[in-house]
Amino acid sequence: MATCPPYPTNPPRPHWWQRGWVRYGALTTLLAISGLVILALVREQTGTQGFLVGLGLAVLPVPLLIAAFRWLDRVEPGPWRNLVFCFAWGACAAALIAIIANSFATRWIATATADPAGADTLGATVIAPVVEESAKAAAVLLVFLFRRRDFTGIVDGVVTAGVTATGFAFTENILYLGNAFGTDQLTGDSGFASVTAATFFVRVVMSPFAHPLFTVLTGIGFGIAALSTGRHHLRRALLPLAGLLLAMGMHALWNGSAAFGEYGFLAVYGAFMVPCFGLLTWLVIWTRQRELRTVREELPAYVMAGWLAPAEPHTLASMHARRLARQYARRHAGKQAARAVAQYEAYATSLAFLRQRGRKGRAGPDFAVRERELLDALWHRRDVARPALDHAARATAPPPVAPWPGYGTPGSHAGYGYGYAAAAYAGYGYAARPGGFAPVAPYGGYGHGHPAPAAPAFTPAWVPAPLPAHARSRPAYPSAHPAHHQPLPRRP
Repeated sequence: MATCPPYPTNPPRPHWWQRGWVRYGALTTLLAISGLVILALVREQTGTQGFLVGLGLAVLPVPLLIAAFRWLDRVEPGPWRNLVFCFAWGACAAALIAIIANSFATRWIATATADPAGADTLGATVIAPVVEESAKAAAVLLVFLFRRRDFTGIVDGVVTAGVTATGFAFTENILYLGNAFGTDQLTGDSGFASVTAATFFVRVVMSPFAHPLFTVLTGIGFGIAALSTGRHHLRRALLPLAGLLLAMGMHALWNGSAAFGEYGFLAVYGAFMVPCFGLLTWLVIWTRQRELRTVREELPAYVMAGWLAPAEPHTLASMHARRLARQYARRHAGKQAARAVAQYEAYATSLAFLRQRGRKGRAGPDFAVRERELLDALWHRRDVARPALDHAARATAPPPVAPWPGYGTPGSHAGYGYGYAAAAYAGYGYAARPGGFAPVAPYGGYGHGHPAPAAPAFTPAWVPAPLPAHARSRPAYPSAHPAHHQPLPRRP
């Protein structure tokens, strides 16, 4: 008896507005138009000379801030296109929304109340925080919704929000510094006594992190929501909103600090902004260390299945070892090999995070497909990455210690803290030898003409042997969802 397939054999084609190139084109056009409009508005307010001066001064903190957020994202680096989009959205779309909405609201309040001074204060302390933080949060929301694979936790939320706010602050600094330069031209002031110097000191030297600090609170809310399970729909909706409200409140306090008296700005800066900046910095660094611990704890399952070498979970959980591996690959096999090692590290990290989400019941319906994609990516790069990672493992390994009686017996890795018995790797291509595994061959066989480096003074017992030709077949894909707590099948 014939039966119907569980899904259509010819799925319907998406509509034209659902195609990727249409969305990319529309988004690029929107950002380009916003950039041209904001450029014209800022130049109109500051003049050509003021615009050029403001541009030259406002660009100074941008590379430092981008580098700081990129450093935070080194454990599982996201694609550059997301960062470019976030910066462009903050510098163009969010800045344009803020300028138009703030100006319209302030003028309407001034007309309604016949109090221009009060309208300016109300606009700076109430209208501006609400409008600006909402405009910046839109970029975080878009990445959260349409780039869900790249948005997996708190660090991703912090980086996305921080880069968006950096772009917004860049455009705003051009406006403020350009207007300050125009004021100095009218008054004839110059040097350290000028308004331009004072504005530069306050906005670029003292508080380049102000806007990123505000918006990072929104990013943390989205990051915690990304860690929540699908059953907690209310929590996933309320957490980003709570982060946005906190960002608005901190922004309002910062803008209203001038109303607290002569030393109100310094009081808010020293008693509130700096401690909050330190606390959030500690939170992000702690989260990054937690991510490295996740790599160390989740990847051994793939070691047991034969996808990874025994030393790789420990090596990939150390940023120092990762850097050594990339340097070794670049020195002995060129830039392409170093790029392949960096990609191997990133894919392995994504695999660890994916398995953790599955084990905790937070994985999406595409868990198996995504896991297969990551395993395929690792397998295609293994020949280039494993010698470099093996070198990094030897370079960062602690010196050998004599085992206790009855502990760390020959042929076992228990004495090195990995907990993998040598017999577990029999049949995976790692021949069990008395005293440990032989080291992987270096890059001598890749045709680059580099001599093999001298062997180290000692060989750790957990360094794997090269895969023999008959064992280079790909391991079986995991058939059990990690949430079921079933072990991964071993390679025959």
